[in-house]
Amino acid sequence: MNKKIKEDNYKLMLAQAQGLFANEDNALANLSNASALLNMTLANSVFTGFYLYNGQELILGPFQGRVSCVHIALGKGVCGQSASLGQTIIVDDVKKHDNYISCDSAAMSEIVVPIYKEGKLLGVLDLDSSEVADYDTLDQKYLEEFVNLLVEKTKFNFDMFGVEN
Repeated sequence: MNKKIKEDNYKLMLAQAQGLFANEDNALANLSNASALLNMTLANSVFTGFYLYNGQELILGPFQGRVSCVHIALGKGVCGQSASLGQTIIVDDVKKHDNYISCDSAAMSEIVVPIYKEGKLLGVLDLDSSEVADYDTLDQKYLEEFVNLLVEKTKFNFDMFGVEN
């Protein structure tokens, strides 16, 4: 995709997110709408969603896509690695990544953005694409901005998800 078009799509998505989250702070509602908005924005998506940290491991949260892995240990897979390192990870080709957990054979590349609030791990945003090398530093910039907006506007009460945090 043309870099300018990609950036324009992200800017529009952030404006839409501002509107979605402006009068809603419920975590379940915002995470659900966030995954749908990302899925609509990113044309090659096969998974757009969240894994939430329960104090011990990452647990599947709201998402768009096919059936997925439910439990991910910290340090395991790209999601667990991103959560434990506290940094965004981009994998150009999941078939060549040693620490990749295959939940969907349609996934060819992945980006995972950790979600922290006040230094506390909440979970990760996980995006999988049907295209190899679909994510780059432009995606990272806007997805990190998206996560920051989501965290700022959302009250995270994990009791409703059945996780302890």
